[in-house]
Amino acid sequence: MKITFMGAGSTVFARNVIGDCMCVESLRDSVFALYDIDGQRLEESRVILEAMRKAKGGYGKIECYLGVENRKEALRGANFVVDAIQVGLYDPCTIIDFEVPKKYGLRQTIADTLGIGGIMRALRTIPVLADFARDMEEVCPDALFLNYTNPMAMLSGYMQRYTGIKTVGLCHSVQVCSESLLNEGGMQDKLEGRKELIAGINHMAWLLEIKDKDGNDLYPEIKTRLEKLNYKLDDPECYNKVRLEYIKNFGYYVTESSEHNAEYNMFYIKSKYPELIEKYNIPLDEYPRRCVNQIERWKNEYAELVENGVKEHERSNEYASRIMEAITEAKPFQIGGNVLNTDHLITNLPAEACVEVPCLVNGYGVNPCHVGALPVQCAAMNMTNINVQLLTIEAAVTGKREHIYQAAMLDPHTGSELDIDTIKKMVDDLIEAHGDYLPKYN
Repeated sequence: MKITFMGAGSTVFARNVIGDCMCVESLRDSVFALYDIDGQRLEESRVILEAMRKAKGGYGKIECYLGVENRKEALRGANFVVDAIQVGLYDPCTIIDFEVPKKYGLRQTIADTLGIGGIMRALRTIPVLADFARDMEEVCPDALFLNYTNPMAMLSGYMQRYTGIKTVGLCHSVQVCSESLLNEGGMQDKLEGRKELIAGINHMAWLLEIKDKDGNDLYPEIKTRLEKLNYKLDDPECYNKVRLEYIKNFGYYVTESSEHNAEYNMFYIKSKYPELIEKYNIPLDEYPRRCVNQIERWKNEYAELVENGVKEHERSNEYASRIMEAITEAKPFQIGGNVLNTDHLITNLPAEACVEVPCLVNGYGVNPCHVGALPVQCAAMNMTNINVQLLTIEAAVTGKREHIYQAAMLDPHTGSELDIDTIKKMVDDLIEAHGDYLPKYN
Protein backbone atom coordinates (compact mmCIF):
# COMPACT_ATOMS: atom_id res chain seq x y z
CA MET A 1 0.00 0.00 0.00
CA LYS A 2 1.25 3.47 -0.87
CA ILE A 3 -0.34 6.69 0.33
CA THR A 4 1.01 9.88 -1.23
CA PHE A 5 0.46 13.27 0.38
CA MET A 6 0.72 16.22 -2.02
CA GLY A 7 1.52 19.40 -0.12
CA ALA A 8 3.04 17.55 2.82
CA GLY A 9 4.52 20.83 4.03
CA SER A 10 1.06 21.44 5.48
CA THR A 11 2.50 19.76 8.56
CA VAL A 12 -0.46 20.01 10.93
CA PHE A 13 -2.86 18.56 8.38
CA ALA A 14 -0.41 15.92 7.17
CA ARG A 15 0.10 14.92 10.80
CA ASN A 16 -3.63 14.44 11.26
CA VAL A 17 -4.28 12.49 8.06
CA ILE A 18 -1.18 10.29 8.11
CA GLY A 19 -1.37 9.96 11.88
CA ASP A 20 -4.92 8.66 11.41
CA CYS A 21 -3.64 6.10 8.91
CA MET A 22 -1.05 4.96 11.44
CA CYS A 23 -3.92 4.18 13.82
CA VAL A 24 -5.49 1.71 11.34
CA GLU A 25 -4.11 -1.81 11.19
CA SER A 26 -4.80 -2.24 7.47
CA LEU A 27 -3.06 1.07 6.63
CA ARG A 28 -0.22 1.43 9.12
CA ASP A 29 2.26 -0.68 7.12
CA SER A 30 1.93 1.60 4.11
CA VAL A 31 4.61 3.60 2.40
CA PHE A 32 3.77 7.22 3.21
CA ALA A 33 5.18 9.35 0.39
CA LEU A 34 5.49 13.03 1.31
CA TYR A 35 5.71 15.54 -1.54
CA ASP A 36 6.27 19.29 -1.38
CA ILE A 37 8.16 22.04 -3.20
CA ASP A 38 9.40 23.64 0.05
CA GLY A 39 12.36 21.76 1.49
CA GLN A 40 12.17 23.19 4.99
CA ARG A 41 8.47 22.48 5.40
CA LEU A 42 8.92 18.98 3.98
CA GLU A 43 11.72 18.25 6.46
CA GLU A 44 9.62 19.50 9.37
CA SER A 45 6.82 17.14 8.34
CA ARG A 46 9.26 14.27 7.99
CA VAL A 47 10.64 14.83 11.50
CA ILE A 48 7.19 14.94 13.08
CA LEU A 49 5.77 12.00 11.14
CA GLU A 50 8.85 9.83 11.65
CA ALA A 51 8.56 10.41 15.39
CA MET A 52 4.87 9.53 15.25
CA ARG A 53 5.60 6.40 13.22
CA LYS A 54 8.10 5.17 15.82
CA ALA A 55 5.72 6.01 18.66
CA LYS A 56 3.04 3.93 16.91
CA GLY A 57 5.24 0.84 16.77
CA GLY A 58 7.50 1.57 13.82
CA TYR A 59 5.14 0.27 11.15
CA GLY A 60 5.33 1.43 7.56
CA LYS A 61 7.86 3.70 5.90
CA ILE A 62 8.13 7.41 5.23
CA GLU A 63 9.63 8.67 1.98
CA CYS A 64 10.20 12.30 1.01
CA TYR A 65 10.11 13.80 -2.47
CA LEU A 66 11.15 17.42 -2.97
CA GLY A 67 10.36 19.48 -6.05
CA VAL A 68 8.55 19.08 -9.33
CA GLU A 69 11.33 16.91 -10.73
CA ASN A 70 10.52 14.23 -8.11
CA ARG A 71 6.73 14.52 -8.23
CA LYS A 72 6.16 11.60 -10.56
CA GLU A 73 8.17 9.26 -8.33
CA ALA A 74 6.18 10.42 -5.31
CA LEU A 75 3.03 9.38 -7.13
CA ARG A 76 4.32 6.18 -8.73
CA GLY A 77 2.27 3.17 -7.64
CA ALA A 78 0.15 5.12 -5.16
CA ASN A 79 -3.18 3.66 -4.07
CA PHE A 80 -4.40 6.90 -2.53
CA VAL A 81 -3.31 10.48 -3.15
CA VAL A 82 -4.21 13.18 -0.62
CA ASP A 83 -4.12 16.74 -1.94
CA ALA A 84 -3.59 19.70 0.42
CA ILE A 85 -1.68 22.29 -1.55
CA GLN A 86 -1.75 26.09 -1.49
CA VAL A 87 -0.36 27.54 -4.70
CA GLY A 88 1.27 30.89 -4.00
CA LEU A 89 0.96 30.52 -0.23
CA TYR A 90 -0.09 33.36 2.04
CA ASP A 91 2.70 35.56 0.76
CA PRO A 92 2.30 36.69 -1.95
CA CYS A 93 -0.92 35.24 -3.31
CA THR A 94 -3.37 35.44 -0.41
CA ILE A 95 -2.18 38.97 0.27
CA ILE A 96 -2.85 39.85 -3.39
CA ASP A 97 -6.30 38.24 -3.26
CA PHE A 98 -7.27 40.59 -0.43
CA GLU A 99 -5.34 43.79 -1.05
CA VAL A 100 -6.08 44.34 -4.75
CA PRO A 101 -9.90 44.01 -4.36
CA LYS A 102 -9.70 46.24 -1.28
CA LYS A 103 -8.44 49.08 -3.53
CA TYR A 104 -11.73 48.83 -5.37
CA GLY A 105 -13.79 48.86 -2.19
CA LEU A 106 -14.42 45.09 -2.21
CA ARG A 107 -13.94 43.50 1.22
CA GLN A 108 -13.70 39.76 1.95
CA THR A 109 -13.52 37.44 4.94
CA ILE A 110 -11.91 34.15 3.79
CA ALA A 111 -11.68 34.36 -0.03
CA ASP A 112 -10.80 30.70 -0.57
CA THR A 113 -14.06 29.30 -1.94
CA LEU A 114 -16.00 31.90 -3.88
CA GLY A 115 -15.77 35.60 -4.59
CA ILE A 116 -12.90 37.15 -6.49
CA GLY A 117 -10.42 35.56 -4.08
CA GLY A 118 -11.84 32.10 -4.67
CA ILE A 119 -11.78 32.63 -8.43
CA MET A 120 -8.12 33.62 -8.43
CA ARG A 121 -7.17 30.77 -6.10
CA ALA A 122 -8.82 28.29 -8.46
CA LEU A 123 -7.12 29.77 -11.53
CA ARG A 124 -3.65 29.41 -10.03
CA THR A 125 -4.34 25.91 -8.64
CA ILE A 126 -6.06 24.16 -11.56
CA PRO A 127 -2.90 24.16 -13.76
CA VAL A 128 -1.00 22.44 -10.94
CA LEU A 129 -3.77 19.84 -10.54
CA ALA A 130 -3.66 19.28 -14.30
CA ASP A 131 0.03 18.41 -13.92
CA PHE A 132 -0.77 16.08 -11.01
CA ALA A 133 -3.44 14.37 -13.10
CA ARG A 134 -1.12 13.83 -16.08
CA ASP A 135 1.46 12.23 -13.83
CA MET A 136 -1.14 10.10 -12.08
CA GLU A 137 -2.61 8.88 -15.36
CA GLU A 138 0.88 7.61 -16.20
CA VAL A 139 2.14 6.18 -12.88
CA CYS A 140 -0.93 5.49 -10.69
CA PRO A 141 -4.01 5.57 -12.94
CA ASP A 142 -6.19 3.62 -10.50
CA ALA A 143 -5.42 5.74 -7.43
CA LEU A 144 -8.19 7.63 -5.64
CA PHE A 145 -7.50 11.38 -5.39
CA LEU A 146 -8.73 12.82 -2.09
CA ASN A 147 -8.90 16.58 -2.54
CA TYR A 148 -8.84 18.79 0.55
CA THR A 149 -7.73 21.95 -1.27
CA ASN A 150 -10.07 24.93 -1.72
CA PRO A 151 -11.92 26.13 -3.67
CA MET A 152 -13.33 22.62 -3.28
CA ALA A 153 -16.11 22.59 -5.89
CA MET A 154 -13.99 24.26 -8.58
CA LEU A 155 -10.94 22.04 -8.10
CA SER A 156 -12.77 18.76 -7.56
CA GLY A 157 -15.16 19.64 -10.40
CA TYR A 158 -12.23 20.25 -12.74
CA MET A 159 -10.60 16.92 -11.84
CA GLN A 160 -13.88 15.05 -12.25
CA ARG A 161 -14.79 16.58 -15.61
CA TYR A 162 -11.45 17.02 -17.34
CA THR A 163 -9.14 14.25 -16.10
CA GLY A 164 -9.32 10.48 -15.90
CA ILE A 165 -8.53 10.43 -12.18
CA LYS A 166 -11.08 9.15 -9.67
CA THR A 167 -11.62 12.13 -7.37
CA VAL A 168 -13.63 12.93 -4.28
CA GLY A 169 -13.55 16.30 -2.53
CA LEU A 170 -13.54 16.30 1.27
CA CYS A 171 -14.41 19.06 3.72
CA HIS A 172 -14.37 19.21 7.51
CA SER A 173 -17.64 21.13 7.78
CA VAL A 174 -20.01 18.22 7.08
CA GLN A 175 -19.01 16.24 10.18
CA VAL A 176 -19.67 19.10 12.59
CA CYS A 177 -22.71 20.76 10.98
CA SER A 178 -25.62 19.32 12.95
CA GLU A 179 -23.67 19.32 16.21
CA SER A 180 -22.99 23.04 15.90
CA LEU A 181 -26.68 23.76 15.31
CA LEU A 182 -27.86 21.70 18.27
CA ASN A 183 -25.29 23.43 20.45
CA GLU A 184 -26.57 26.83 19.31
CA GLY A 185 -30.10 25.80 20.26
CA GLY A 186 -29.09 24.41 23.65
CA MET A 187 -30.15 20.91 22.57
CA GLN A 188 -27.01 18.95 23.42
CA ASP A 189 -29.21 16.17 24.81
CA LYS A 190 -30.24 15.38 21.22
CA LEU A 191 -26.70 14.84 19.93
CA GLU A 192 -26.44 11.12 20.62
CA GLY A 193 -27.98 8.93 17.95
CA ARG A 194 -29.13 11.86 15.80
CA LYS A 195 -29.89 11.31 12.12
CA GLU A 196 -29.21 13.86 9.41
CA LEU A 197 -29.37 14.47 5.68
CA ILE A 198 -26.96 17.02 4.21
CA ALA A 199 -26.81 17.93 0.52
CA GLY A 200 -26.01 20.90 -1.71
CA ILE A 201 -22.58 22.25 -2.64
CA ASN A 202 -19.38 22.55 -0.66
CA HIS A 203 -19.62 25.15 2.12
CA MET A 204 -23.26 25.66 1.23
CA ALA A 205 -24.68 22.18 1.73
CA TRP A 206 -28.01 22.25 3.49
CA LEU A 207 -28.95 20.38 6.63
CA LEU A 208 -32.16 19.15 5.03
CA GLU A 209 -33.18 16.82 7.84
CA ILE A 210 -32.19 16.57 11.50
CA LYS A 211 -33.89 13.94 13.65
CA ASP A 212 -33.33 12.52 17.11
CA LYS A 213 -32.49 8.89 17.77
CA ASP A 214 -36.19 7.99 17.69
CA GLY A 215 -36.76 9.64 14.31
CA ASN A 216 -38.50 12.79 15.53
CA ASP A 217 -37.96 15.91 13.42
CA LEU A 218 -35.89 18.39 15.45
CA TYR A 219 -36.25 21.39 13.15
CA PRO A 220 -39.55 22.63 14.67
CA GLU A 221 -38.04 22.81 18.15
CA ILE A 222 -34.81 24.30 16.83
CA LYS A 223 -36.70 27.05 15.02
CA THR A 224 -38.90 27.78 18.04
CA ARG A 225 -35.87 28.14 20.29
CA LEU A 226 -34.01 30.35 17.80
CA GLU A 227 -37.05 32.58 17.28
CA LYS A 228 -37.20 33.17 21.05
CA LEU A 229 -33.51 34.11 20.93
CA ASN A 230 -34.08 36.39 17.89
CA TYR A 231 -31.64 34.14 16.05
CA LYS A 232 -28.96 35.44 18.45
CA LEU A 233 -28.79 38.77 16.62
CA ASP A 234 -28.66 40.54 19.97
CA ASP A 235 -25.82 38.39 21.29
CA PRO A 236 -22.49 40.20 20.79
CA GLU A 237 -20.60 36.97 21.51
CA CYS A 238 -22.32 34.97 18.76
CA TYR A 239 -20.27 34.56 15.59
CA ASN A 240 -22.74 32.27 13.84
CA LYS A 241 -25.44 34.81 13.03
CA VAL A 242 -25.34 34.47 9.24
CA ARG A 243 -26.03 30.75 9.34
CA LEU A 244 -28.73 31.12 11.96
CA GLU A 245 -30.42 33.75 9.84
CA TYR A 246 -30.28 31.37 6.87
CA ILE A 247 -32.73 29.24 8.88
CA LYS A 248 -34.99 32.27 9.34
CA ASN A 249 -34.93 33.30 5.67
CA PHE A 250 -34.37 30.05 3.80
CA GLY A 251 -35.59 27.44 6.26
CA TYR A 252 -32.38 25.43 6.58
CA TYR A 253 -28.93 25.51 8.17
CA VAL A 254 -25.73 25.18 6.11
CA THR A 255 -22.50 23.32 6.68
CA GLU A 256 -19.83 26.02 6.65
CA SER A 257 -19.26 28.81 9.14
CA SER A 258 -20.81 32.26 9.09
CA GLU A 259 -17.55 34.02 8.25
CA HIS A 260 -17.46 31.93 5.08
CA ASN A 261 -21.11 32.27 4.16
CA ALA A 262 -21.10 36.03 4.73
CA GLU A 263 -19.25 36.40 1.41
CA TYR A 264 -21.16 33.80 -0.64
CA ASN A 265 -24.17 36.06 -1.20
CA MET A 266 -25.17 39.68 -1.69
CA PHE A 267 -26.70 40.26 1.74
CA TYR A 268 -24.14 40.93 4.46
CA ILE A 269 -20.93 42.67 3.31
CA LYS A 270 -22.20 45.87 1.75
CA SER A 271 -20.39 49.19 1.56
CA LYS A 272 -23.71 51.05 1.64
CA TYR A 273 -24.64 49.30 4.90
CA PRO A 274 -21.45 49.19 6.99
CA GLU A 275 -23.46 48.63 10.16
CA LEU A 276 -24.14 45.04 9.01
CA ILE A 277 -20.52 44.09 9.77
CA GLU A 278 -20.99 44.74 13.48
CA LYS A 279 -24.58 43.48 13.54
CA TYR A 280 -23.58 40.06 12.20
CA ASN A 281 -20.07 39.91 13.73
CA ILE A 282 -18.48 39.53 10.30
CA PRO A 283 -14.66 39.29 10.57
CA LEU A 284 -13.35 41.10 7.48
CA ASP A 285 -9.81 40.07 6.44
CA GLU A 286 -10.13 37.01 8.66
CA TYR A 287 -8.10 34.60 6.52
CA PRO A 288 -4.93 36.74 6.35
CA ARG A 289 -5.04 37.04 10.15
CA ARG A 290 -5.39 33.29 10.47
CA CYS A 291 -2.44 32.74 8.15
CA VAL A 292 -0.16 35.04 10.13
CA ASN A 293 -1.22 33.49 13.42
CA GLN A 294 -0.90 29.95 12.10
CA ILE A 295 2.61 30.55 10.77
CA GLU A 296 3.72 31.92 14.14
CA ARG A 297 1.90 29.22 16.10
CA TRP A 298 3.52 26.47 14.03
CA LYS A 299 7.02 27.84 14.68
CA ASN A 300 6.42 27.61 18.41
CA GLU A 301 4.70 24.23 18.20
CA TYR A 302 7.46 22.72 16.06
CA ALA A 303 10.15 23.92 18.48
CA GLU A 304 8.23 22.39 21.37
CA LEU A 305 7.71 19.09 19.53
CA VAL A 306 11.41 18.83 18.69
CA GLU A 307 12.34 19.53 22.30
CA ASN A 308 9.71 17.45 24.09
CA GLY A 309 8.70 14.86 21.51
CA VAL A 310 5.41 14.26 19.76
CA LYS A 311 2.22 13.66 21.67
CA GLU A 312 0.20 10.47 21.33
CA HIS A 313 -1.99 10.79 18.25
CA GLU A 314 -5.63 9.83 18.51
CA ARG A 315 -7.59 9.23 15.34
CA SER A 316 -9.45 12.35 14.23
CA ASN A 317 -12.81 12.66 12.47
CA GLU A 318 -11.16 13.47 9.12
CA TYR A 319 -12.62 11.33 6.36
CA ALA A 320 -9.37 10.40 4.59
CA SER A 321 -8.25 7.39 6.66
CA ARG A 322 -11.82 6.14 6.97
CA ILE A 323 -12.24 6.18 3.20
CA MET A 324 -8.98 4.28 2.75
CA GLU A 325 -9.99 1.78 5.43
CA ALA A 326 -13.46 1.27 3.95
CA ILE A 327 -12.05 0.59 0.47
CA THR A 328 -9.13 -1.57 1.65
CA GLU A 329 -11.18 -3.68 4.04
CA ALA A 330 -14.47 -3.54 2.09
CA LYS A 331 -16.00 -2.13 5.27
CA PRO A 332 -18.87 0.28 4.48
CA PHE A 333 -18.65 3.85 5.75
CA GLN A 334 -20.74 6.91 4.93
CA ILE A 335 -19.22 10.30 4.17
CA GLY A 336 -20.34 13.63 2.80
CA GLY A 337 -18.37 13.83 -0.45
CA ASN A 338 -17.95 16.31 -3.27
CA VAL A 339 -18.71 14.51 -6.51
CA LEU A 340 -19.94 15.32 -9.99
CA ASN A 341 -23.73 15.60 -10.20
CA THR A 342 -23.84 12.76 -12.70
CA ASP A 343 -27.32 11.29 -13.25
CA HIS A 344 -28.64 14.30 -11.32
CA LEU A 345 -27.97 13.14 -7.79
CA ILE A 346 -29.56 16.50 -6.95
CA THR A 347 -32.22 16.82 -9.61
CA ASN A 348 -32.56 20.61 -9.65
CA LEU A 349 -28.83 21.36 -9.98
CA PRO A 350 -26.81 21.00 -13.23
CA ALA A 351 -25.21 17.69 -14.16
CA GLU A 352 -21.79 19.36 -14.56
CA ALA A 353 -21.88 20.87 -11.07
CA CYS A 354 -19.79 19.43 -8.25
CA VAL A 355 -22.22 18.67 -5.42
CA GLU A 356 -21.81 17.61 -1.82
CA VAL A 357 -23.98 14.57 -1.05
CA PRO A 358 -23.96 11.48 1.14
CA CYS A 359 -21.67 8.80 -0.30
CA LEU A 360 -21.32 5.15 0.67
CA VAL A 361 -17.69 4.06 0.65
CA ASN A 362 -16.93 0.34 0.39
CA GLY A 363 -14.71 -2.07 -1.53
CA TYR A 364 -16.03 -0.65 -4.79
CA GLY A 365 -14.93 2.87 -3.96
CA VAL A 366 -16.94 6.04 -3.36
CA ASN A 367 -20.59 5.60 -4.31
CA PRO A 368 -22.69 8.81 -4.29
CA CYS A 369 -26.30 8.59 -3.12
CA HIS A 370 -29.30 10.04 -4.96
CA VAL A 371 -30.86 12.91 -3.02
CA GLY A 372 -33.57 14.26 -5.33
CA ALA A 373 -34.62 17.89 -5.48
CA LEU A 374 -33.49 20.48 -2.98
CA PRO A 375 -36.05 22.98 -1.68
CA VAL A 376 -36.27 25.51 -4.51
CA GLN A 377 -34.84 28.37 -2.42
CA CYS A 378 -31.85 26.24 -1.43
CA ALA A 379 -31.19 25.23 -5.05
CA ALA A 380 -31.47 28.90 -6.06
CA MET A 381 -28.86 29.91 -3.48
CA ASN A 382 -26.57 27.10 -4.64
CA MET A 383 -26.94 28.17 -8.27
CA THR A 384 -25.63 31.66 -7.51
CA ASN A 385 -22.39 29.92 -6.48
CA ILE A 386 -22.42 27.19 -9.15
CA ASN A 387 -22.56 29.83 -11.89
CA VAL A 388 -19.25 31.23 -10.66
CA GLN A 389 -17.71 27.78 -10.22
CA LEU A 390 -18.55 26.62 -13.75
CA LEU A 391 -17.34 29.83 -15.40
CA THR A 392 -14.07 29.72 -13.44
CA ILE A 393 -13.43 26.16 -14.58
CA GLU A 394 -14.30 27.24 -18.13
CA ALA A 395 -11.72 30.05 -17.89
CA ALA A 396 -9.07 27.64 -16.67
CA VAL A 397 -9.77 25.12 -19.44
CA THR A 398 -10.14 27.56 -22.35
CA GLY A 399 -7.68 30.25 -21.27
CA LYS A 400 -10.25 32.92 -22.09
CA ARG A 401 -10.11 36.06 -19.97
CA GLU A 402 -13.74 36.84 -20.78
CA HIS A 403 -14.83 33.86 -18.66
CA ILE A 404 -12.92 35.26 -15.68
CA TYR A 405 -14.76 38.54 -16.16
CA GLN A 406 -18.06 36.67 -16.34
CA ALA A 407 -17.33 34.62 -13.25
CA ALA A 408 -16.54 37.79 -11.29
CA MET A 409 -19.58 39.63 -12.69
CA LEU A 410 -21.88 36.81 -11.64
CA ASP A 411 -20.32 36.39 -8.21
CA PRO A 412 -23.07 37.50 -5.80
CA HIS A 413 -20.86 39.62 -3.55
CA THR A 414 -18.69 41.15 -6.27
CA GLY A 415 -21.59 41.86 -8.62
CA SER A 416 -23.63 43.52 -5.89
CA GLU A 417 -20.80 45.89 -4.93
CA LEU A 418 -19.06 46.85 -8.18
CA ASP A 419 -20.09 47.87 -11.72
CA ILE A 420 -19.01 45.84 -14.74
CA ASP A 421 -16.16 48.12 -15.88
CA THR A 422 -14.70 48.19 -12.38
CA ILE A 423 -14.94 44.41 -12.09
CA LYS A 424 -13.02 43.96 -15.34
CA LYS A 425 -10.32 46.41 -14.28
CA MET A 426 -9.98 44.66 -10.92
CA VAL A 427 -9.63 41.27 -12.65
CA ASP A 428 -6.94 42.69 -14.95
CA ASP A 429 -5.06 44.09 -11.97
CA LEU A 430 -5.28 40.78 -10.12
CA ILE A 431 -3.98 38.85 -13.12
CA GLU A 432 -1.06 41.26 -13.46
CA ALA A 433 -0.29 41.13 -9.73
CA HIS A 434 -0.22 37.33 -9.70
CA GLY A 435 2.37 37.26 -12.49
CA ASP A 436 3.78 33.79 -13.11
CA TYR A 437 1.41 32.19 -10.63
CA LEU A 438 -1.22 32.36 -13.38
CA PRO A 439 -1.10 31.20 -17.00
CA LYS A 440 -1.63 33.67 -19.82
CA TYR A 441 -5.25 34.42 -20.77
CA ASN A 442 -6.40 35.55 -24.20
